[in-house]
Amino acid sequence: MRLVRTIIPAVIAFSVLFLGCGIYSPYGAQTSGAKTYSVSGFELVTPLASASSALALTEELRDRIQRQSTLRLVNAEGELQFAADIIAWDVKPVNVQGDETAASNRLTIGLRLSYENTIVPDLSFERTFTRFADYTSDQDLLQIEEELVAEIGEQLSQDVFNATLGNW
Repeated sequence: MRLVRTIIPAVIAFSVLFLGCGIYSPYGAQTSGAKTYSVSGFELVTPLASASSALALTEELRDRIQRQSTLRLVNAEGELQFAADIIAWDVKPVNVQGDETAASNRLTIGLRLSYENTIVPDLSFERTFTRFADYTSDQDLLQIEEELVAEIGEQLSQDVFNATLGNW
């Protein structure tokens, strides 16, 4: 009888502690029990974005999920599916000086993400994510585009990861 009184609370405590909060990877990602994911190539909706930038943003998201979760990347129809359109690619002057010239410019990239969780469909959503990076106005965007896209891609991939798998 005494053994039963000790074991039952321990089992309940274990259940609440490890099963009550969902299924998580050792990295803190909420995978809903999924083992695979897929990321479709990002589509260009805006005419100003380059195809190489779309590829770089796609690869950054694939890498981020692979680094921060235990999920395995598959080519098509993973249990967690990511697809995005690049809907914004804007360059605007910022930090205007007294002589009405811009000291820097801002590249803004926006994604419309479609996330499908086939294990727990209620977690699926479509959402827009936007990030930017500034650069000095004496620099040519075409020369530093790759660097800016990498910086913005890192931020966007973290935002997407937090919204989808970091959903505590």
